[in-house]
Amino acid sequence: MVMAAHVAVLARATTSSLVLLILAFVLSTVVTSFGSPDSDALLKFKEQLVNNEGISNWNLSVNPCERERSNWVGVLCFNGGIWGLQLEHMGLAGNIDLDALAPLPSFRTLSLMDNNFDGPLPDFKKLGKLKALYLSNNRFSGDIPDKAFEGMGSLKRLFLANNVLTGEIPSSLATLPKLTELKLDGNQFEGHIPNFQQKGMKTANVANNELEGPIPESLSRLTPNSFAERRAQRRAPSPENSNRMMSSYCRDAQREMPETNSRSRKTDPGKLSFLKDDIEKFDLQDLLTASAEVLGSGTFGSSYKAAVGGQPVVVKRYRHMNNVEREEFHEHMRRIGRLKHQNLLPLAAYYYRRDEKLLVTEFAENGSLASHLHGNHSLEEEGLDWHIRLKIVKGVARGLAFLYNQLPIIAPHGHLKSSNVLLDESFEPLLTDYALRPVINPEHAHMFMMAYKSPEYAQLGRSSNKTDIWCFGILILEILTGKFPENYLTPGYNSDADLATWVNNMVKEKRTGEVFDKEMLGTKNSKGEMIKLLKIGLSCCEEEFERRLDIKEVIDKVEELKGDDDEDYLRK
Repeated sequence: MVMAAHVAVLARATTSSLVLLILAFVLSTVVTSFGSPDSDALLKFKEQLVNNEGISNWNLSVNPCERERSNWVGVLCFNGGIWGLQLEHMGLAGNIDLDALAPLPSFRTLSLMDNNFDGPLPDFKKLGKLKALYLSNNRFSGDIPDKAFEGMGSLKRLFLANNVLTGEIPSSLATLPKLTELKLDGNQFEGHIPNFQQKGMKTANVANNELEGPIPESLSRLTPNSFAERRAQRRAPSPENSNRMMSSYCRDAQREMPETNSRSRKTDPGKLSFLKDDIEKFDLQDLLTASAEVLGSGTFGSSYKAAVGGQPVVVKRYRHMNNVEREEFHEHMRRIGRLKHQNLLPLAAYYYRRDEKLLVTEFAENGSLASHLHGNHSLEEEGLDWHIRLKIVKGVARGLAFLYNQLPIIAPHGHLKSSNVLLDESFEPLLTDYALRPVINPEHAHMFMMAYKSPEYAQLGRSSNKTDIWCFGILILEILTGKFPENYLTPGYNSDADLATWVNNMVKEKRTGEVFDKEMLGTKNSKGEMIKLLKIGLSCCEEEFERRLDIKEVIDKVEELKGDDDEDYLRK
């Protein structure tokens, strides 16, 4: 009897343990299968997007964020939460599901620039805590309700440029207390400009619309170019309000600097140091008061096109070079200034201040390679053909080989990517942002520079003498496929979903012909050469850096390539 009781108790205990074990397994499976609320929200958002192949690594096998590290393409993380989305240049379209994003407690910034979204502007009041909203270069159309931005008291930056928006500018924008940057240029807005009251407004661009009437007094201190090409009746800007875009940006930067640096600012007026003899000299004041156009804002700073003495120059402002001493910086700039090659954009001048630096170069007529590969092309402006792409690859290879020969550092370029390849009037490539790795703040370099995205850095925590070769390989694949390698430009990218892996898989599946950019013309008699270049790109992207080509092998193989049977394409 006692034995039977013990057996019964043991059976119950065993059954209970088994139930707990099964329950624990089921719960763990549920967690693994369904992920966190943040994951579910993003996947719900993704479902409504068209052409979402660029975010294919959004899945429940891994959390979107681990502290500041992002595991999902385009997801910005802070303290383990989803701080924002940066999904640019991806060809995305479809519905922007704001209801999916609204429950995210830390969500503060959304960038969907340079995509194909169309139709009316969504009701972004659902994301009331947004600080920044970037929607430029899409196809949003129609009127925006006057109260569309009511209640968005945290909004600091709103970019809606180059869409097809009509009607009047919503007056609710004029009452947003923290708004500092507003870009509405390149639309079809009409009527009068609202009387913006924000004292902290730094930029307000409404050029290239159908606006009329006077410029509000509250905005008269901003650059007049921001109001150009409106309909007649606009008030002519007074002489004292001449364009001082660069100057205002520099003053804003000074205001943002800690008070502890105020003494050094007063005693360090600084001056431009010129490195090129064949450029017309100008002083810092000329540069800061010149008519200027914002070209873009990247991971290291903003770029401006300025007209000084009749010659266009590009000024790039860096905020992440303040860990290097003055003499060390001067010496490194002089070293860069001595580099002269057909495929390098020469550094013309620079300006030193402890908290920010300005680098001045000449203006490249045809913009960046990235803009040609990933811009919205039309019948008037077709994509780059095969011959031009091969010409660009050869030029980049020559410029990179020159840097390898001249600079005794591990990764002589350090940040090779399509937006750092500029094109002159004949589409000759010019490398820019080269050799800056030694003067960039280490923490910023590790987060954003291409040299720190390489497989060897991800696996071993160090770069190699073939890191720039890997960057070049990724660039070749981008040029051939037309696909933007956004995973490498996002911290914590998923290496299993990268461009090289995708191309490799397509080749293994005997689908090589499908990888090439459909907008690439002039390929009829060139398939063999295109495949050769594809193989060179893959050889440069080998995960084990010992197996990659070295720079001499790269040059030899690239120079052997032909456009087709007619080599006259180089002279066209």
